[in-house]
Amino acid sequence: MRSYRRDTVAVDGGDLTVGVWGDGGPLVVAAHGITSHHLAWGLVAPSVGLDHRFVAPDLRGRGRSRDLPGPYGMDRHAEDLAAVIRAHGERAVVVGHSMGCWAAIALARHEPELVERLVLVDGGPPLAPPPGVPAEPTADQVTRVITETIGQAYARLSMTFPDRAAYRDLWQAHPSLAEWNDAMTMYADYDLVDDGGVLRPACRLEAALRDARDLYAWQPVPPEPLPVPAIFLRAERGMLDQPEGLFAPGAAGRAFPGVVERDVPGTNHYTITLSPKGAADVVTAVRSGG
Repeated sequence: MRSYRRDTVAVDGGDLTVGVWGDGGPLVVAAHGITSHHLAWGLVAPSVGLDHRFVAPDLRGRGRSRDLPGPYGMDRHAEDLAAVIRAHGERAVVVGHSMGCWAAIALARHEPELVERLVLVDGGPPLAPPPGVPAEPTADQVTRVITETIGQAYARLSMTFPDRAAYRDLWQAHPSLAEWNDAMTMYADYDLVDDGGVLRPACRLEAALRDARDLYAWQPVPPEPLPVPAIFLRAERGMLDQPEGLFAPGAAGRAFPGVVERDVPGTNHYTITLSPKGAADVVTAVRSGG
């Protein structure tokens, strides 16, 4: 990965680990998904980093930032993203994938002066919880909702693995990752950490469960324009490569009047960043805004 390095940014409670690609040019700050880490951008960042500075944190509770203390939640991640921007510049194009979109939106609403524009990659519009879930769900109900939404990616957080090969095997069996590539291998290898003598995924279960609460419209949410220009890239297929995407066509425009919405054909929720086709479309949106 060309001119890639890891660094840290001081945030409340300790140091946030960030991946950095590129040495100059406009600043891009990117936030990953709910159980992910900064190498979710492993195909996007090297290309953008040729003429930008692309900075992607391991969000609090994930990757090498897993030991940063809670509380979690989108407002907390927005504070951390603001610290990353201030450490590397004055204003940034802010990119989110999946949960990272909700964090990016929280940042734009709280501190719009830090955000030039948003690139929302298959995330951001409030998700509808399953029928019967109350407006103030219990921890068990949140667990059920997130399990139904992201399935295997959530279940792995309670698992341990004998070696990295076994962890790669788990990911390679995921229906969304049938066309395996080197970026996916690096993603899987980085995600596994030694925790007291056992290998487990880096994302802390309590972080994922708390953050999931902020993604759903537990009560009706009226449409509200975003405070900065934004583009929403919609994966054609879903979390498990099912034909229905995570978001229906037009969902972003209904939630955020005025947002530009584009479909990315031939991608699912994972391959919209972790495949050459999806990454190329994200790179175009980051560079040009369209």
